Amino acid sequence: MLGLDIVRLKMERCAMRGRNPDKFVLKRKDKNVLQELLQDGQTPLKVARRAQILLGRTDEQQRVILLGEKVDHDTATIWRVCERYRQSGLQAALYDAPRSGRPRIFSLRRTHRD
Repeated sequence: MLGLDIVRLKMERCAMRGRNPDKFVLKRKDKNVLQELLQDGQTPLKVARRAQILLGRTDEQQRVILLGEKVDHDTATIWRVCERYRQSGLQAALYDAPRSGRPRIFSLRRTHRD
């Protein structure tokens, strides 16, 4: 078990080399919205994980690498979601922007009758 802790410490050091940890501030109304999304039961998994990331970053004791293990995402994804929240707000952090190109079309599969 001690070996696992040593490996985790080395990983944290490597993950933190390029970035200085900064205080993440989540607005109170946004925190309430995120908690409601997680309790809803109808929230898509991608949105729920992003909500968990934002709520997890508010805890100053929570390390980014440990949060990544908890929500099953890479540390780069955590940084990206938090940066999107800082720059563009809650909606941009939770939901993807529309993509260019023709939207997918889903239709019922036709069957051939002999």
